[in-house]
Amino acid sequence: MLKIDFHTHTADDPLDRISHTTTDLIDRAAVLGYDALAVTLHDRQLDVRPLASFAADRGILLLPGVERTIEGRHVLMINFRRGTDTVRTFDDLARLKRSEPGLVIAPHPFFPLGSCLRDELDRHAGLFDAVEYNAMFTPTLNFNLRAERWARAHGKPIVGNGDVHRLRQLGTTFSLVDAAPHPDAICEAVAAGRVTFECQPLGWLKAAGVIADLMFADHVLGPRRERDPIIAPARLPDIP
Repeated sequence: MLKIDFHTHTADDPLDRISHTTTDLIDRAAVLGYDALAVTLHDRQLDVRPLASFAADRGILLLPGVERTIEGRHVLMINFRRGTDTVRTFDDLARLKRSEPGLVIAPHPFFPLGSCLRDELDRHAGLFDAVEYNAMFTPTLNFNLRAERWARAHGKPIVGNGDVHRLRQLGTTFSLVDAAPHPDAICEAVAAGRVTFECQPLGWLKAAGVIADLMFADHVLGPRRERDPIIAPARLPDIP
């Protein structure tokens, strides 16, 4: 079984202010025993190939991915070789799925945010291969429960993801996939239902701390803009 997170962000993200680099994320994931990660920046698919050796040296397989905004709603697209940058509508997504192999995941679909899928998940259920169980929940407040019910009712597998914007979010909720350590094999296994997830609720103090941190970055520093400098550029390994 491979321990995987399909939903992570790093300082390369064009939208959110994130302090950790992709190499920081890889290092932390290695310490926590992960086998694979998808780096899913908002509306930008990071080229993970230059980091493949760095990750492999730490026992981590990198999957290409993106958290794409489609008709105003967030969708995780994993392991598509091309075409993710042209997807703007759900019809575009359907066309891409017909022409390219890849995994489509519904992230935090019923959280109370305008970018979450909610009713669009019903309208486009056939486009989604899996539904996310998001790490941001507490013992008494859990917006994942409706997503879990929806997935069971529609016969969709559930993946556990951290939606990592701060490194301390990594490790409480994750996926276990029965697959060979290869991006295609992992995506095929998830779509076939050979995946389980483990989750641990956050204590209120930790949850409040993460939310406060994210709100400070968003409302005090403001959202990232394309002309903003990246807070901490991704560091590639030194070449001997």
